Amino acid sequence: MDKSKFITDEILYVGAEDRDLDLFESQYPVPDGVTYNSYVILDEKTAVMDTVDNRAAAAWLDNVKEALGGRKPDYLVVSHMEPDHGANIARFSELYPQAVIVGNAKTFPMIRQFFHMNLENRMLTVKEGDTLSLGRHTLEFFMAPMVHWPEVMVTYEQTEKILFSADGFGTFGVNSGLGEEWTGEAARYYLNIVGKYGVQVQALLKKAAALDIQAICPLHGPVLKENLDFYIKKYNTWSSYEPEVHGVLVAAASIHGNTLAAAREMAEMLKRQGEEHVEVVDLARTDVSWAVRKAFFYDRLVLAAATYDGGVFPCMEVFLQHLKSKNYQKRKVALVENGTWAPLAAKAMKGMLESMKQITVVEPAVTIRSVLDDEGRKVMAQAVSRLAD
Repeated sequence: MDKSKFITDEILYVGAEDRDLDLFESQYPVPDGVTYNSYVILDEKTAVMDTVDNRAAAAWLDNVKEALGGRKPDYLVVSHMEPDHGANIARFSELYPQAVIVGNAKTFPMIRQFFHMNLENRMLTVKEGDTLSLGRHTLEFFMAPMVHWPEVMVTYEQTEKILFSADGFGTFGVNSGLGEEWTGEAARYYLNIVGKYGVQVQALLKKAAALDIQAICPLHGPVLKENLDFYIKKYNTWSSYEPEVHGVLVAAASIHGNTLAAAREMAEMLKRQGEEHVEVVDLARTDVSWAVRKAFFYDRLVLAAATYDGGVFPCMEVFLQHLKSKNYQKRKVALVENGTWAPLAAKAMKGMLESMKQITVVEPAVTIRSVLDDEGRKVMAQAVSRLAD
């Protein structure tokens, strides 16, 4: 068997790549594809850690068969029931009828919902802190509800000190890299998929802090073996809703280009004021998942939007809806509105921001009537100054 699939001498990677998927969860673009990770632990008894998406079923089953080397699996551990991981539970159970399915009290009702399976004499229900001996290896189970489904659990292998982290520490991309290269797609994955559940992630990180972890095996992306403190610190930052950089994202929703031009001019003002990190994003041409990632990256935000149908241009409304759903908080925000006859975007944006936690809205809002003029620049300069205070 390909040695690159060996995480240790007795723990093997049996996951599969999906380079053709266009939208993860039918909403997040994945131009570099995604991996569906699964693992096999070989011991006196063997355990398969999760299945994969139906799109990768054939490759996964071949990998499992090769890893087992003619043996029959004793256990299938189900960390997470979402179909990109749990889709092949029934198929696996038909091929290996002797295998016991390991899950928690919330796992098995979902299995019945998805597959209408007869689980009699096939279930091993575990709870917080329970252990399962495979021989030399011992699995310890920790519940991780709402990271990011209610049935999620993670598994710690005590002998080789490996954390099977479910969707935690996952990332988009088939070749997503490690270290700083890992951060971009890992952050986009975390903030858009798990981001709402920061409190629950913090609880899981506290459990993990009590363990001696030598490797992290997520359900998407690369296995993490080195510099684990780097990855754990990133997760602590993201799940605490803290910014990564002192800087400003200028997010523009522009119809004909005048609002975008004003946003770019405001970005230049910020730079002249001494801001080192300023980025402009055109919401009409940037996928919202990336815009959300960038909003959490910086500690301040400028929202520049055209008025539309008596409210705000739709791509800005969608962006703010996503920020709200992912618990955007602890930020200072300045507003720029544009409207030829009735500028109302600032009112609409402020109303949406008021439903978020610990958001400071900079006054005054900048109002543009069609095209930014010198009077508007004076107000913009005030907003820039107050955004820095």
